[in-house]
Order: sequence, then C-alpha cells, then structure tokens
Amino acid sequence: MLRIPAANPSPWTGPTGNNTYLFRGAVPTLIDAGVGAPAHLAALADALAGSTLSQLLITHSHPDHIGGVAALRERWPHLVVRNLEPALCRDGERFEAGNRRLVALHTPGHAADHFCFLDEESRDVYCGDLARLGGTIVIPASKGGNLTEYLASLRRIRDLQPRRLYPGHGPVVEDVAGLIEEYLKHRADREAQVIEALAAGCGDISQIVGCIYTGLDPSVERAAADSVLAHLIKLRDEGRAIESDGRWAVVRLP
Repeated sequence: MLRIPAANPSPWTGPTGNNTYLFRGAVPTLIDAGVGAPAHLAALADALAGSTLSQLLITHSHPDHIGGVAALRERWPHLVVRNLEPALCRDGERFEAGNRRLVALHTPGHAADHFCFLDEESRDVYCGDLARLGGTIVIPASKGGNLTEYLASLRRIRDLQPRRLYPGHGPVVEDVAGLIEEYLKHRADREAQVIEALAAGCGDISQIVGCIYTGLDPSVERAAADSVLAHLIKLRDEGRAIESDGRWAVVRLP
C-alpha cells in the first residue's frame, strides 16, 4: 500500500492535503478520491506504472474525499466507484484491493455514509475522518452529522482492536486504543461543558460557544457551533435538554 497525498493543502486538510491510499496488485484500488489535483493524478499514474486503476473506495461523501471522482474517471474510464451510492457499499461487504481483502465497516457520525475499511490480514483500518492525530473530528450536525452515532462508531473500531489506523488526514495512528479513549473523554468533557453553560443560562448556540471556547479563531466558529449543536441534539434525544424557538435549556429532574 502507498499513501499518496491529494495535493490539496489547507488548514483543514493538512500540509499535504488528504491522504489517499493505493493498493497495487491484481485489483488496483484507491481509497478516497482527493479533489482531482493534477499533481495527485500524476502521482497515481506514476505509482501504477502503466496499470489501470480498477476500483475506488470512498470513505464518505464530503467534498475533499469525493471531489476528484470525475477526474479519476476521466483518466481511468472503467473505474468502479464504491460508496457514492448506498447500494454500492454495504456494512460487512468484502472487497479485493490490490492483493489484499478489505471489509467495509459502516461508521456513521461524522457523516451518515461514513465507512472504514479493515484489512483482514494486517488488522489495519483505513478510517477516513473517524479519527486523526493532532486534533479532533468535527461532527457537522447541521449537515447530517450525529454525535451518538459517532461515539458508537468509535467504540466499534476500538473493540475490533486494530493494529493501526490510516486516517484521511495526518500521520498513521499507532496507539489506536489510546487515541480513541482520548476522543471519548474529550466528548464527555465537552458534554459536561455544554450542560454547565446551559445551567448558567446560555440558551442559544452562539452563547454556548462563547461560554466554552476561548480565543476562538473566526475561521472555525461555524465548526464550533456545529459541534455544540451535535451535543445539544444528543442531550435532547436522551431527554436531558429541550429546545424552544432556538433556545436551549437543561431538563431539570424532579
């Protein structure tokens, strides 16, 4: 397997852009499409060394992971793309990738259509935007993200005891259990902060963001608001918070 950066660097995607992963061999397969950057396509062609890219596995349908589909199809017209439509990728489905076998694992939360891919032999997991080193994952509640599902997905991958995670952004994760426990603790701590802000009378999302986050860069204010909304929806679904006319409050037990 080769990691081939997608050549779309940004504060969100990292200094080399998204990670894409190429499996050479009997069924040349790429995990995630990048955004169609010419440098990415050229690097793929060089790595394939005359072979045809046969299959593309998509972790989820956010633009930085699927933006390059059209360019890849133009370069390799017979490319088979999995997970652009739900019927093309199912939980537990197995795919030949290069000379390996990968299992699709539905791991919603960051996106409703999010999948990880487990290498059955090596026990490595190609985890898309489930987790990464050096930061947390945004749960875009206003665009279909779901915190309850995300926490369940983290636990599902943790319980598989994978050897490593190969994320959509950043370096390889060697201590999988340690990172996932950090993520679970972070979410529990953030939930406690949201409840504390509600109890203090912060009733709308912008107020809660102001209560929780200090020195927030304006470029990430929307992401912070989406994260707060994800926590509020989880609390509402659990009967621990209520919303009326855009105002949120803690449900106080008798």
